[in-house]
Amino acid sequence: MIPPRPGRLWLLGSLTAVLLPPLLRLPPWFTAYCLTLLGWRLAIDLRGWPLPRRRLHLLTTLAGIGAVLLGYRTLFGPEAGLALLSVMLCLKLLELRNLRDAMLAIFLGWFLVAGVFLVVEPSIFLGGYLLLTVLLLTAALIVLSHPVAQTGSPRFYLQLAATMLLQALPIMFFLFLLFPRLPGPLWHMPKNPNLGRTGMEDHMTPGSIARLAESEEIAFRVQFKGEIPPADQLYWRGPVLWSTDGRRWDQLRGAAMPWFSKPASHQALGTEVRYALTLEPNNERWLFALELPATIPRGFNLTGDFQLLQRRKVNTRQRFELAAHPRYRTGPLAEEERRLSLELPEGRNPRSRALARQWSTLPPAQIVQTGLSLFREQPFWYTRLPPLLGSEAMDEFIFDSRRGFCEHYAAAFVTLMRGAGVPARVVTGYQGGEHNPLADYLIVRQSRAHAWAEVWLEQEGWRRIDPTAVIPAARMDAESDQQRFRSTTPLLLDSGQSWLTRNLARLRYGWDALDNGWNLWVMGYNRLRQEELLGRLGLLRFGWQGAVAVMLTTTALVLAVVLLRLLLQGRSQTEPVLRLYARYCRRLARIGLSRAPHEGPAAFARRAAGARPDLAPEIAEISELYIGLRYGHANNDTALPHLQAAVKRFRPPAKAR
Repeated sequence: MIPPRPGRLWLLGSLTAVLLPPLLRLPPWFTAYCLTLLGWRLAIDLRGWPLPRRRLHLLTTLAGIGAVLLGYRTLFGPEAGLALLSVMLCLKLLELRNLRDAMLAIFLGWFLVAGVFLVVEPSIFLGGYLLLTVLLLTAALIVLSHPVAQTGSPRFYLQLAATMLLQALPIMFFLFLLFPRLPGPLWHMPKNPNLGRTGMEDHMTPGSIARLAESEEIAFRVQFKGEIPPADQLYWRGPVLWSTDGRRWDQLRGAAMPWFSKPASHQALGTEVRYALTLEPNNERWLFALELPATIPRGFNLTGDFQLLQRRKVNTRQRFELAAHPRYRTGPLAEEERRLSLELPEGRNPRSRALARQWSTLPPAQIVQTGLSLFREQPFWYTRLPPLLGSEAMDEFIFDSRRGFCEHYAAAFVTLMRGAGVPARVVTGYQGGEHNPLADYLIVRQSRAHAWAEVWLEQEGWRRIDPTAVIPAARMDAESDQQRFRSTTPLLLDSGQSWLTRNLARLRYGWDALDNGWNLWVMGYNRLRQEELLGRLGLLRFGWQGAVAVMLTTTALVLAVVLLRLLLQGRSQTEPVLRLYARYCRRLARIGLSRAPHEGPAAFARRAAGARPDLAPEIAEISELYIGLRYGHANNDTALPHLQAAVKRFRPPAKAR
């Protein structure tokens, strides 16, 4: 029998809520297909439309599978699997004919919730939303399981569902903390490597970094063990660019060279800085470490130009404990390294090379200062909207437009240094950070993407030179660009901002702190953290097998205690009610009205009242009180005395009066 309409509407509403996250990330035509099926089901329930016939249902199914194949070229994999599961759920609603179909749809909904968590990048907002959908699905299950009471208040079903979920919460929390974990969480399944992400690339052209200037997407977060270093020391090192065609800069492709494949020597100067970095997925291999990396995390290599490279691309959020030496001196320059750091394309940017040759007779340190003086004293502007440059990009920037973003200045400075005989290279990454005062960590957004230069000087080794930092503030278009090299304090919290702006900023930082805590303590709870917890509890002294045995035994004991308590509590509440009802049944049996083993209290009451109409009012009263106490939500303190009094008064005569 098909479930009553209230139950079907509960089912449709809860499943629509479950489908919302996958539909928001699926192709538009696929979303339209699923919404059409949901609207069709709604019309069946509200307008009385007939269910689709078998042939039409088959065509609809083939169309759904075709939509998945059109969007993903496969039926397998996380993304395609999520789309296919969404199709199956929508199609199941169109063949809802009985309670079994409704239950299957509920189970598919729960399975889809798990699928969303596996495919969509988890966040605290998504976790809260999916928890709400689980609540709605559980409430729909309760409604469908009690068809005679489907006219009840929605609040009652939601409260009952919430109570059931809260009862399961301690067990869930216990299993989350102590159940043996895989090397990575289940939701860290490989994502589609072809999905584009905003962020740093392995090459640089004029305007490529300027395109990131308006992006508020977070690249990574950093929490320092002590005080946050000054803003002018916060350079997060990424791709190092060596080769150029006069316009585009690229990384070295010959990574097999001996000097490149192993880290260069360096001497630390000053105090080591320790910090924890939480890297967002970027589909690249770099770890943007603070210059200069003093630790190499497991699975990473430190190259000859001080890049931290992971063997696999970063497709999941990862947290690293790192250290750095903000002040350092590097070792001698290899011959191949020197050749590469002086190389310029023949015949390109002749005016820039001619200018650099005029400086070539100066000492290297003075050449560097001359190059910086050019940008400081001449009318160069730092802008996020630089003009387009042609094939002779450096000549056009230095002598004509004189307006550019960080990549223009870094590329021009390195070109001038190489032309003057000073080894130089371009380094890209991020600069500075935005201090979250509510949780004391730095937020580094994509808008902090930056490019700077490194020159090699005989007494110092590789030395960082940031030509954009010498541009006077009056020649910077944006106030945020003036701030980035001088402070990590957010502009939005400045005392000059309005009350509304400051409080909205605090709300924003509060939410980010909450989200970061979720990532740290829930998403970042991996096997290493679990081992640390088990070690503190003293369970690891038994080994992993012993720890698992202890956890499973403890879980079984906890469940046994909870079950025993529920049984005893239920028995203590129902035993007086059962005794009273048994006395009532014995008195009816004495007059020939015995209750059959298969009869429920309502069915027995109807049969007894039909056989003895003179006893009908008393039978109805006792049966209603018993059903309310035994199966409903009647108050024991008031209903039980009434039942006792009614049974005590019930003395049925052998014959009708």
